[in-house]
Amino acid sequence: MRKIVVQMSVSLDGFFEGPGGDIGWHQVDEELHQHFNDVIAPMGGFLSGRVSHELMAAYWPTADQDPTASGPEREFARIWRDMPKIVYSRTLDHADWNATVVREVDVEQVRRLTAEPGGDLALGGADLAATFARHDLIDEYRIYVHPVLVGRGRRLFPDAETPTGLRLVESRVFGNGVVLLRHERVR
Repeated sequence: MRKIVVQMSVSLDGFFEGPGGDIGWHQVDEELHQHFNDVIAPMGGFLSGRVSHELMAAYWPTADQDPTASGPEREFARIWRDMPKIVYSRTLDHADWNATVVREVDVEQVRRLTAEPGGDLALGGADLAATFARHDLIDEYRIYVHPVLVGRGRRLFPDAETPTGLRLVESRVFGNGVVLLRHERVR
């Protein structure tokens, strides 16, 4: 059974983006980017919302042609382009780069998707992650805590009605001070 994995960066005070959508405080160096590539490459697909997909599609399809791109960035461009994607959107009619548009999160459809063979599914976008969490569809959280206090912006985790039990399965400190906290859902 494939898992649905949220992989997001947050500030120490819990924001995934600062005011005005600022993510300039993310500290993604070559070591961290290579780690992202290593865990994403074997996955079976990306699940993202429209905003996340459009942000990715604005840069990654041709990032490997940028002479200033690092080795991990060029590698990720190829991973992103080739990986199957499902984009959840009520407004997009179609999306490029190996993507299928789905209008709504249908719990049964997602469960069928996780029952298919292949690698785990990377869930991106805070709003979509909140929807998946409300439907209890997230199996694993990979949260990368960056050593910065943003102070305000958008929090990754919205208020929840009930606690969600998690079990720590991995932690790792990267050379730039980013800390990975990897938790699995307790079922």
